[in-house]
Amino acid sequence: MFCYQCEQTAKGTGCTSFGVCGKSPEVADLQDLLIHVAKGISMYAHRARQLGVRDRQIDLFVVEALFTTVTNVNFDEDRLVERIRRGVTLRDKARKLYEETCAKAGKAPEKLAGPAAYVPGKSKDDLIRQGESVTPEAGAEKRGDVVQGLHDLVLLGLKGSAAYADHAQILGQEDDAVYAFFHEFLDFLSRDELTVDDLVGKALEAGKWNIRVMELLDAANTGTYGHPEPTPVRVTPLAGKAILVSGHDLKDLELLLRQTDGKGIKIYTHGEMLPCHGYPELKKYAHLAGNYGGAWQDQREEFDAFPGAILMTTNCIQKPKDSYKSRIFTTGLVAWPGVTHIGPEKDFSPVIEAALTSPGFERDEPEKTILVGFGRNAVLGAAGKVVELVKAGKLRHFFLIGGCDGAKSGRNYYTDLARAVPEDCVILTLACGKYRFNKLDFGDIDGIPRLLDVGQCNDAFSAVKIAMALADVFETDVNGLPLSLVLSWYEQKAVCILLSLLYLGVKNMRLGPSLPAFVKAPVFEVLQEKFNLQPITTVEEDLKAILG
Repeated sequence: MFCYQCEQTAKGTGCTSFGVCGKSPEVADLQDLLIHVAKGISMYAHRARQLGVRDRQIDLFVVEALFTTVTNVNFDEDRLVERIRRGVTLRDKARKLYEETCAKAGKAPEKLAGPAAYVPGKSKDDLIRQGESVTPEAGAEKRGDVVQGLHDLVLLGLKGSAAYADHAQILGQEDDAVYAFFHEFLDFLSRDELTVDDLVGKALEAGKWNIRVMELLDAANTGTYGHPEPTPVRVTPLAGKAILVSGHDLKDLELLLRQTDGKGIKIYTHGEMLPCHGYPELKKYAHLAGNYGGAWQDQREEFDAFPGAILMTTNCIQKPKDSYKSRIFTTGLVAWPGVTHIGPEKDFSPVIEAALTSPGFERDEPEKTILVGFGRNAVLGAAGKVVELVKAGKLRHFFLIGGCDGAKSGRNYYTDLARAVPEDCVILTLACGKYRFNKLDFGDIDGIPRLLDVGQCNDAFSAVKIAMALADVFETDVNGLPLSLVLSWYEQKAVCILLSLLYLGVKNMRLGPSLPAFVKAPVFEVLQEKFNLQPITTVEEDLKAILG
């Protein structure tokens, strides 16, 4: 195996014997092979689309294949083997569609090689060996580190976008042009000859398309559940039976709330599900009791202590402890060997039964709350007040401090930075990085809370909309605002958001706690020169540079 797609990758260069996320070499190799198969499908699907032919089954499979390989999603070898074999079947279907369409058009089909001509091994061991030949390390041997790193920058951006596209289509929001984008880019990445200039251009173009994908997901979430509203969320438990929901999927939470209504079970959110409390159509359920725990990396201790059932809806799962393995469940694309999986019918009866047979919380803990729900509608609803405060000199600067959290040392920087931000400044935050400081009391500036929780990682779209709207009010661009972005990254959804911000021309961003292993020095130098993208240093130095 060779994997360097997350921030915590071994020695900052790549995991080669076992993934820091918990995935085995076999799982890593099968995931790389699944991407190889997806490239083969897209090589045919892209050409068929150019002739006016498309297939939704093929489109959805490619999106799901990309999402399946995002960090902390699927750790199950057998499920990966099943997806690879299904992918080969769909690749053959895509080839047939393309060749038949060419015949009708009276033109000769291209003879495609590489991923399009892949022949699967007969056994799982054969597939694992084939996966070893298509790792990033194997690619670097052919293309060189810099080109392969840029190839992977684009690919990892596609993986993050695919996660958002999958969430959106589950709620009925799709755009055929987005499916065309995935096929076109995977076809591009399947080429043997790739140049640095072409790849840099594709990376920024992927960022452009990710904005469209985030727009779809925003429309899906707000169109289904309403625009988030500022809402206090209880972060201490109540007595009674309990289910904890982690991941990102709002639809799964809604279905569980429906199925548990009137059963005497309290539902708690975890990790990136915290923002769900701000949506009117979710918070109307009285048994949506609060949020439990913090970010994904602390789940083994937190889940061990949670006295109920646990449902993992998307990425974020870690190897379960034996103490709670019988009461943790997966659904959607998430899988861990030996953990009960809830299928597409979404019958959560096993989860409910596990909650009812678990002890639950013995007593109410003293109430403590935090505020969520500051999406773009809520923030822009107060834009007039914000502008007044800025013009009056009462609000000096905005900091966007957020992104993915992780366990690696150095992430206390974000807590220390939030604490050190002067009292005449406002902090916007999103994604699970907020757990580093979201339970601290930052107070307010003339009624405007100094900490505004914009939502999940995909709600970067809301943050961008807020920034662009404020830029219009102040008759400038985003780079002319008193706004600084200090981002933490962990996995591929953070990568696609970064590409989107770069596409929008956002400059002077700070990124940490370490730089991506796949972005090699020559490429980072270009990003520094063009966008002044820079690594975090110390809180004192960065604040001095930002505020002067």
